[in-house]
Amino acid sequence: QVQLVESGGGLVQAGGSLRLSCAASGRALSTYTMGWFRQAPGKEREFVSAITRYGRFTYYADSVKGRFTIARDNAKNTLYLQMNSLKPEDTAVYYCTAGSSPSFPNTGSRNYDYWGQGTQVTVSS
Repeated sequence: QVQLVESGGGLVQAGGSLRLSCAASGRALSTYTMGWFRQAPGKEREFVSAITRYGRFTYYADSVKGRFTIARDNAKNTLYLQMNSLKPEDTAVYYCTAGSSPSFPNTGSRNYDYWGQGTQVTVSS
């Protein structure tokens, strides 16, 4: 089992950048494929990005491709999401997640086993 805690959210102007972090405790992070999802008010939770256990492969939603970068540091048990060129439509609560499924990429939330509490990202126009 693993516990996940996100940080790094906040308020930023359009065009700005934020870096989200997800600190894991419990089982080693390298055990899991990791991902980021987000949920805007009144909308369903949506996939943002995923990364394989040792970071060899990454995958992005079309809406963030070229602007967001997912990375992980298994030695620090930490997952990151670098978000550049932010847009108002990126406003959402961002969730870190971990999963044991061997398939990749997994864009459905049901494929992940553990979730953080979320961190709010607000992009003003």
